[in-house]
Amino acid sequence: MSRLASKSWFVVLLFAFGVAVVFAQTQQAQRSVTPAPDRKPGEGEGPFERLVIRGATMIDGAGAPPMGPVDIVIENNRIKEIKSVGFPKVAIKESSRPAKGVKEIDATGMYVLPGLVDCHAHIGGFAQGTPAEYVYKLWMAHGVTTIRDPGSGNGVDWTLGERERSAKNQIVAPRIFVYVRPGAAWDKGQITTPELAREYVRWAKQKGADGFKIIGGDSIFDPEILGALLDEAKKLQMGSTTHMAQTGVVRTNVIQAARMGMGSMEHWYGLPESLFADRVVQDFPLDYNYNDEQHRFGQAGRLWKQAAPPGSKKWDDVMDELIKLNFTIDPTFTIYEASRDLMRAMRAEWHDRYTLPSLWKFYQPSREAHGSYWFYWTTQDEVEWKNNFRLWMAFVNDVENRGGRVTTVSESGFIYKT
Repeated sequence: MSRLASKSWFVVLLFAFGVAVVFAQTQQAQRSVTPAPDRKPGEGEGPFERLVIRGATMIDGAGAPPMGPVDIVIENNRIKEIKSVGFPKVAIKESSRPAKGVKEIDATGMYVLPGLVDCHAHIGGFAQGTPAEYVYKLWMAHGVTTIRDPGSGNGVDWTLGERERSAKNQIVAPRIFVYVRPGAAWDKGQITTPELAREYVRWAKQKGADGFKIIGGDSIFDPEILGALLDEAKKLQMGSTTHMAQTGVVRTNVIQAARMGMGSMEHWYGLPESLFADRVVQDFPLDYNYNDEQHRFGQAGRLWKQAAPPGSKKWDDVMDELIKLNFTIDPTFTIYEASRDLMRAMRAEWHDRYTLPSLWKFYQPSREAHGSYWFYWTTQDEVEWKNNFRLWMAFVNDVENRGGRVTTVSESGFIYKT
């Protein structure tokens, strides 16, 4: 090919790439879900100058056992006092109680605990037909008062806007932490060099993002690029988490990323690979195709058994190093329950009342919908997933018992999890 022809092809490719970026940004704008409506009159109260919650059994969230009855005094949205006011099944002496509040709640026979933090919580979904209001109110009704949106799938500006509206009490929603996927929303395309990685981090910081979700099999998992991104994020005090997709995990696994400064991980991908003792690549069937959801999830349930066994030196060494690095594990256990017991998850009693028709349709077997992989889900697949869970849970339980950090996460909106 002549030099002129080569240049012509290069220009065409650059033009095509530019068109693709603009098209992707346009598609993202079109695929964002409806933002939450403004808070209506009667939707929520407070904050109060003095709120008193009376007679509750308290779980403090710091490892202490339940205790009650207690009265909890909140002044100007801050807990001022927690006072034990008696004993179970004995009348409370009114003289021992804190002074009255502007607002009082009788919590006799009820439990009070801190708001739940969901570290993997997607705000609605265009494909699922779930508007933000529907998702926010389900979270709030179940005690989830803070969420981390990993990836900001509705668009970076969209998610930042919802975060600010929530912070100002303009909508009924949890507090929102915004994590973005590297390369999203800016006009310079894919992150292909360490310099671009650092530049994107600075750009995201200026936009107001709280951190990054690193996923995918592109160049972002090249050690030099990922290391630069994490180093810059740490300098700017931004968070980081990863879904170590099978398309990139050979280049960087969880323990390697943690050494670079990765703060946390989603699911478990990349963790068994950190525990491989006799292989580097997962044992895939000959006909495996990552874009086939049944292949992807079916073989994921056979991954932990390929890692070093519980109690082995490799198992202990990787675990101890992750704890020493202050690495956080976000195990989305609940989202995979259908993999080990499909009929139970499919027939959960709350679907009839709470699952939107569009979301129910999304859950059905589909060659395109993420996580809708029930084309030929067999008893063998479920058994493999049950065994997978046992090993996965054993690792996570050991981490927690040795002083490591494990968080609550759901990823609701997929795989029959409303």
